[in-house]
Amino acid sequence: MIVKLAYGERHLGIEFPEERTTVIEPSNQPGLEDERGAVVAALNHPVSAPPLLDWITPKSRVCILFTDITRATPNDRIIPWLLEHLSKTPRENITLLNQLGTHRPNTRTELEKMLTPEVVANYRVVNHEPENPEALRQLGVTRTGVSAMINRHAVEADVRIVTGFIEPHFFAGFSGGPKGIMPGVAGLETVMSNHGVHHIGDPRAAFGVTDGNPLWEELRDIALRAGRSFLLNVTLNHARQITGVFAGDLLAAHKRGTDFVRRSAMQRVKSPFDIVVTTNSGYPLDMNLYQGVKGMSAGARILQEGGLLILACECREGVPAGSPLDKLLRSAGSAEEILTLLSTPGFVRAEQWQAQIQALIQRKARVLVHSSLSDDIIRAAHLTPCHDIEFEVKKELARKGPEARVAVLPQGPLTIPYLA
Repeated sequence: MIVKLAYGERHLGIEFPEERTTVIEPSNQPGLEDERGAVVAALNHPVSAPPLLDWITPKSRVCILFTDITRATPNDRIIPWLLEHLSKTPRENITLLNQLGTHRPNTRTELEKMLTPEVVANYRVVNHEPENPEALRQLGVTRTGVSAMINRHAVEADVRIVTGFIEPHFFAGFSGGPKGIMPGVAGLETVMSNHGVHHIGDPRAAFGVTDGNPLWEELRDIALRAGRSFLLNVTLNHARQITGVFAGDLLAAHKRGTDFVRRSAMQRVKSPFDIVVTTNSGYPLDMNLYQGVKGMSAGARILQEGGLLILACECREGVPAGSPLDKLLRSAGSAEEILTLLSTPGFVRAEQWQAQIQALIQRKARVLVHSSLSDDIIRAAHLTPCHDIEFEVKKELARKGPEARVAVLPQGPLTIPYLA
């Protein structure tokens, strides 16, 4: 049978042996017939909060936090609808703040594609600056005593509107909600503290887990220090259609959204597989290898110890080259050496959380990557290049014997399988 794997802005059609293959996808969720109407209705009838317009006076300073180019949020739809809803608020009172976290700034061309040229031309749009002390304000400290720094535009606003979309997240449980503030617009050192080796290594820091997840609970607490925030989150299907709108109180609306996502995205399987082929959900989520670790993590959940994991991730932006993750991976001789470095007292590096998760997966499995990257770049990341997914699957099935089975996650981390 042919399975279409999400890859960049297209698909890879890969043939798998039907009698030995299980395809795992999210439960089908149809797009809303009237997306705009659903967004407006949610703004007027929010969860556990007054209607959005009741939060705002003519003098209110409004900060709208939106997700960056690595996220699939349909900003080009929901942001113009939101701004139209706020049409009585003077434009000079509104700042749109890009939730970059620790990612690179987005260019004007990218912002125009994300938000529409009209929005960029008529409103103040600001990239978050996680390493600029002048752009940050302190809100206490993290659990390790590091300053909890949040972007000043968000902290100083009278009204914060946190937008984004909700999907399972590999160590924060779910995206969306308070993540739009922390780490979305947090300082680099604050993020590094929250994403430290002990939090990432905690078994509760996993897909679908928020309560009891020490990493999520800390980012939640820091986000709440910024003051009351209004949430506008959506859920999406594989066609990037909006399937649900969750607006209102930052935590209560997010909880309603995560319950919705859990029902559609979390898929139960009876036993682990010898081979798992996964993706990173296609563009924009598979722009680089940094993001691709999410797809690896989703697939590894149902993989036999010593199994084979194949990730299809376009990586049009590389690791990215010269990024903190790239430098960290190249500084070590193996994935195991990375774990040794991270366990060394005082050793801290930006983006170490991705390297840690990748290395932990590689303790369990062989990991192959099918991408647009050169073999040298893949090997420098301590991974194995895969030029032909179909060939590698057939070879491994033959090696493992007639009882071996393969699982395929065509949408990668939009589907989170778990063992019964």
